[in-house]
Formats: sequence, C-alpha cells, structure tokens
Amino acid sequence: MAEERSGGEKDEKRERSGRGVSRRGLLIGGAVVVGGGAALFHEELGRLWWRVPGVDKQRNDGDVDHRGAQWIAASEANLRYADRPADFTVDRVVIHVTEGSYATAVRVFRDPLHAAAAHYVVRAKDGHIAQMARELDVAFHAGNREYNERSVGIEHEGFVDKPETLTDVMYRSSARLAADICARYGIPVDREHIIGHNEVPGATHTDPGRHWDWDKYMRLVREAARRST
Repeated sequence: MAEERSGGEKDEKRERSGRGVSRRGLLIGGAVVVGGGAALFHEELGRLWWRVPGVDKQRNDGDVDHRGAQWIAASEANLRYADRPADFTVDRVVIHVTEGSYATAVRVFRDPLHAAAAHYVVRAKDGHIAQMARELDVAFHAGNREYNERSVGIEHEGFVDKPETLTDVMYRSSARLAADICARYGIPVDREHIIGHNEVPGATHTDPGRHWDWDKYMRLVREAARRST
C-alpha cells in the first residue's frame, strides 16, 4: 500500500513541517531575500499564485475528476493542496496494489496518522472506484516527493502474491480510469509514463508485483484511450 510507514512517509513529514511552512511564510509573513534566495522566492510565488485571495480555483464538495467515481475524502494530512497542472506538470500514472482490502485502504487513507493516500482506490469484486484526493492536489502515495507532485496514484485492492485477487473487472475499470487521466494531461499511453510503485526512484515497495499483468493492462488502457478518442 502507498507509503505505509516507509521512507516516503518521512519525506512527506519533512515536507509538511518544512517546505509547507516556508511557503506560507513567503506569502503571509513576507521574506527576507538575500543572494540566491531571490530565485527560490520567485519560484515559490509562481507555484502558489492560487493561494492569493481572489484567484483560488473553485472547489466543490463531492466533485470527482473521473465520471462514475465515488468521492470519499482522504485526510488532509495525507495530501498537499495544489493547483495541478498549473503549478506542477502531471506526466505519470503510478499503479499500486493495496496489500489489503478496499475497505482497509479507504479507512487508512482517511486516517490523519497514516501519512499517505492515493488519488483513487479500485475495488476488486466490481471495479468500483473511490476518488480520495482531487487530481489538483499532491497525494502522498509514491514515496518520492517529485513523483508525488508529477503523478496520479491508483490503488488496486489485492495482494501481490495472490494473482487471483487481481480481477478482470478491476483491470478494465482501472484501465478506463488511466486512459481518462492520460487524456486529461496529454500523458503518453506507454510504460515510461504508466509505471508501478516499485519503479518510482528510491521505492521501497514492490507493488504492483510480479503477478500484475502489464501486457493486459496496457492493452486495455490503449483500447480505452482509442474508444474515448
């Protein structure tokens, strides 16, 4: 499951206690800029334009980015509010396997002490999709700050050592979701841009595991992308 008590959790805690605070300081308290600090100040303001009163992107309770998904909000402690792709380019989809049940994944992503959440969770028995973070926002799922900022994370109910838990209906539902995400952000439908959690630089997790059928999944994503086009 994404980030559960991993090195990525430490990165995200540092992010919340470090950069998150400094960003607010830049906007609320001002900054004393000396030497090379001017470039950082400019970069931070450019990424946080949406925090300025009057330009905040409209958010409505219950909005989802993928039609048919059910909105179940993750804890705000497990994500960072953003305005992607205005502040961060989105160019990756990261595939996860929960190593537990759908209900457990939803529960822990709603737990502020878990320190992790993915944007989506796909249920095995029927392909039902819960959206737990807006794609606008940076969910803590990849164990790598840069990849969190640039990706959308999809969790799949199942176990990496039990291929029977990776159901056909789940593959197909997830493939439609991935194709939808790729279309929204102009992400190429290939294995360079749709990756496993284990392929994230510095990853300590092995999901989606050796039983994840990449050939089948990518074929389904390409088919879904063609149909939507």
